[in-house]
Formats: sequence, structure tokens, C-alpha cells
Amino acid sequence: MSQSHSHSVETSYGWVVIIASLLLHSIGLGAPNILFVTLKPIAADLGTARAVPSMAYSLMMVGAGVGGILMGWWMDKRGILQPVLFGSVMIALGAYIASFAEDRWSLFLANGLFIGFMGKAAMIAPLVANATRWFDRRRGLAISIIASGQGLSGAVWPPIIGYMNETVGWRETYWYFSIFALCTMLPLAWLIRPKPPVPPAGAPKENQGEDGLVLGLPARTVQGILWLAVIGCCTAMAMPVVHLVSHATDLGHPADRAAELLSVLMIAGFISRILFGMLADRIGPVPTLLIGSACQAIMLLAFSMIEGLSALYVAAILFGLGFAGIMPCYPMMLRMWFPVSQIGWRIAAQYLFAALGMAIGGWMAGKMYDVTGSYSASFLTGFAMNVMNFVLVAGLYFRSKRIGGLPAEA
Repeated sequence: MSQSHSHSVETSYGWVVIIASLLLHSIGLGAPNILFVTLKPIAADLGTARAVPSMAYSLMMVGAGVGGILMGWWMDKRGILQPVLFGSVMIALGAYIASFAEDRWSLFLANGLFIGFMGKAAMIAPLVANATRWFDRRRGLAISIIASGQGLSGAVWPPIIGYMNETVGWRETYWYFSIFALCTMLPLAWLIRPKPPVPPAGAPKENQGEDGLVLGLPARTVQGILWLAVIGCCTAMAMPVVHLVSHATDLGHPADRAAELLSVLMIAGFISRILFGMLADRIGPVPTLLIGSACQAIMLLAFSMIEGLSALYVAAILFGLGFAGIMPCYPMMLRMWFPVSQIGWRIAAQYLFAALGMAIGGWMAGKMYDVTGSYSASFLTGFAMNVMNFVLVAGLYFRSKRIGGLPAEA
């Protein structure tokens, strides 16, 4: 890293912004965790199939992806405070409405519109985009800390929600969460209100897109390549994440051990997300992404061939180390190549296509199992999708090296 500290945009308050963003992200994810943990009692109480609360989750994710683009555009125009305050209130309001749900439509409205489209949409892409404006030397670490909120929420919320559900029921759990979210997220949002620091004189120019060209190509071409790349890697990563437990039990392993495989994978992913963020600060986001993509591809091949429990544990750990380090690299690449004035909606759009890839991968693996009676073909298809990701990103990497599109400080 050739950029001197005197030319760095970083300040001590930037870490306050990062920690507040991590907490906002983690608290906001309490709402979908309620849906995970209380899915069976919700279905039973509403007198519906389990597909109904499952559909509520799908609507939430689609709403968050589409709404994220609008929230990112809002952040680009007016700063981070307004969309995050609005999203915090909407998450609390959605949880409150869910606590009074009497049928599928009110559950869909609460989760799809309020919690997803207007709430959760403000809790990842805008927060990550804002973080990229506070950091240059340690941008990868900063982004990875916020992104690790998914792992933190997965560790903290389920036992709390499980206890609340057993004690007071799912409706009251939603109600209490709405009050908690409102009382905690609004003060935290206020902590991130300051405008990011202006880069000091002498700081290297990062963005290559002010003339409409990125890496010598039209900006929409590079953005399209990145969208295809993220669909490739996320389609591939969803297959073990969604189906590993089922795959292990199909091989004859006990259900509790199969569940442990997923836990091990996620723990490895939580650790990897931080370590890969630090690595991206050292060698750059593009080669870091290529390392993670290669590791994920190799482990998909391994999953298609191995059957022993010990080997599955090793593969789960190595897959977790690889897959979790990929996503934080995309915001860094967008920040590096595109104008800062566009970074909010571009990062949000990238997350939308990532969600699309996850949805495709989860469905595709199940469908291919129904046809073949095995997950081997699914994992091999995931490997092929991962190769597509590697080739596309490698093409951008070599092009950037050729024309000098990777800044020294990356």
C-alpha cells in the first residue's frame, strides 16, 4: 500500500460508524430470525401450510433487494441518515403489524412491504456504501465487519427468540421486538449521521468512471459483467448452504451431525469474512475475490465426491473459509471503479443480483435432486457456475492490470 497515512481519509470516528452500522444490521436481522424460529407456530396459529410463512420470507428478501436500490439512490442524494432512520421505523412497524396478523395477506404485507422493501432494504447496501466513504486503507476490514452482522445475528437472535416464543408466543415476540428495534435502532442511526470526510489534498484518485468508461469499457458493460459474476458465485454458494444438511442425511449420517456441518460452515464463514477483508486491504479486492472463488469451486467438486463424515467436516470448513470472503469484495470493486456519487445504488443492485443467484441456486439444487436422486449433479453444476464467476472476474482483473485500473492503495 503506497498511500501515506497523511493522505488517508480515515478518522477515528469512522470506527464508530462501522460499529453502529454492524449493530443496526444485526438488530434489523432480528425480524427475519423471528420468521425462521417461529415458522411452525405461525403456520399452525394461522391455520395455513408452512409454505405461507416461507413465502413471507421470500417476499421479504425480494422486497429488500428491490428496495435496496431505492435506498441506495436515496443515500447517494441525501446522505445515510434519512434512509436508515426510515428503514429502522419500518422494521419496527412491520414487526408490530406482524404481531396482529390474522391471515396470510397481513403476514405478507408486514414482511414483504414494511420489513423487507422499506426496512431491511436500508440495512446492508446503504450502510456498506456509506462505509466505503469513511475508509480507504482499511476499507475491506470495515466492510467485512458490517457484513458479519449476518453471522452475529444468527448466533444471538435464535436462542432469544426461541425462549420468547416458548414464554409468550410468536405474536408477543414480534411485539416486543418492535419496541426493542425502535428504542435501539433510532439512536444508533443518529451515530452514523455525520458526513464522510473529504479526501485530503494529494490523495490518489480512486474512481475511473467519471467519463462514462470503466476499465476502458462502457460503465454498463462492466456493471453487467459484475452482475453475471455475482449470479455465478451466489448460485454456486447457495447449493451447499441450503442443502448440506439434507445431503449429509441422505448419505446416512445422523441428523444432529448434519446440522453441525452447517454450523461449522457458518462459523468458518464468520471468521473468514473478517480475515478476507483484511486480505483485501493488503492485496486488493479483485485477487482476494479470485482466491475465494477458487476455494469455493474446489470444495464444490469435493462435495460431489466425498461421503465420509470427517471429510464432510473438512470440506464444510474449507467451503466456509472460501465463500464468505467473496461478497465483501464486490462493494470494494465498485467503489474502486465507479464514481462515488453512484456507489449507493450500484452496491444495492449488486446485492439484488446476489440474492437472485442465491434463490436460483437453492431452487436448482432441489430440482436437480428431484430429477436425479442425488446432489452430485447439483454440486457439479455449482462448480460450473463458479468457473463462470472466476473467468469473468479474472477477465476484469487482467484488463485492469493492462490499463492500470487498480489503484495502489487498494
